[in-house]
Amino acid sequence: MKIVIAPDSYKESLSAMEVATEIARGFKAVLPDAEYIKLPVADGGEGTVQSMVDATGGKLVNLKVTGPLGNQVDAHYGLLGQEIAGQRTAVIEMASASGLHHVPPAQRDPLITTSYGTGELICHALNNGVTHLILGLGGSATNDGGAGMLQALGVHLLDGQGTPLAPGGAALIELASIDLSGLHPRLNQVQIEVACDVNNPLCGEKGASAIFGPQKGADEIMVARLDKALAHFADITHLAGLTECREVPGAGAAGGMGFAMLAYLKAKLRPGIDIVMQTVKLSEQLKGADLVITGEGRLDSQTLHGKTPMGVTREANKQGIPVIAIAGCVSDDANILLEHGIEAIFSVTPRAMALEQVLASASDNLYHCAVNIARLYRLGR
Repeated sequence: MKIVIAPDSYKESLSAMEVATEIARGFKAVLPDAEYIKLPVADGGEGTVQSMVDATGGKLVNLKVTGPLGNQVDAHYGLLGQEIAGQRTAVIEMASASGLHHVPPAQRDPLITTSYGTGELICHALNNGVTHLILGLGGSATNDGGAGMLQALGVHLLDGQGTPLAPGGAALIELASIDLSGLHPRLNQVQIEVACDVNNPLCGEKGASAIFGPQKGADEIMVARLDKALAHFADITHLAGLTECREVPGAGAAGGMGFAMLAYLKAKLRPGIDIVMQTVKLSEQLKGADLVITGEGRLDSQTLHGKTPMGVTREANKQGIPVIAIAGCVSDDANILLEHGIEAIFSVTPRAMALEQVLASASDNLYHCAVNIARLYRLGR
């Protein structure tokens, strides 16, 4: 009997590998002779680097970079432990260097926050010899169109006097010219994929500033100012001979980082779960399996939209393998997942508990839940 365990993390509680380990431990207590494949997965958001490093036997690279406010912050990226199609792969979460968690609420100001640190992570990975780069967007504190990232990679963004632009989205309104001569030379030798699960354009009422600016500290006046600055950035980018892509779905992701990746780095934007599943070779790992177990911290109707459990379920269903999902909690609308390929869903929380207690006892609760599911599965066989 072969059982594949492919969960996402339980946020603030367990990593995806820790989730897989506890599920495997519970099942082994009941079905000790089965073969267990632990395959931590993610959807491109928080936890993607750790999941992919764990799944491939890779390593984390820790370094200090420039944070959103210009101060030094601790950040990391992952080097995967196996080559993918002959490529050395690095995985970066933008939030690690440029995330909202680096900015205290009282100091959140997307007029000045910069994505420079994300560019420093990319530079370090390039200097480490990677030939394949995966960048996860989301959780950013910035609205600078990826300008800071580009500056860290050697792009000169200059005002009318030939002076480099100051950090932040507001400064983009002063952009007069772009000099690409200093762009990191290894970028031409690297395949770049961007895990992007939003379809917002760069500008306008559905754009980066209007939709995501307020959560980063922007009021109505700031939103209008930032939107105008991003539109100007796109205009000058196009005048510099680069691809016009401000309306491409996803260009507005992460404060316009999607735009910079498309226009300047020729990256491909793809759903995060698709990138991760392809990279960890999920389809191959599923071959011959009798059961697949997946899950995440919370199962609800939003799980249908690009989240890990549905991506895993989709691949398992192609091979006719039943899927069970286990979550930290299950919402009232989660039963809709039963109509989309998941055979059964379970919550690990055994009773009404305070959140702090739920998080602290997650490992034990998950283990005991897995034991009971395994006993039921054995009974069914």
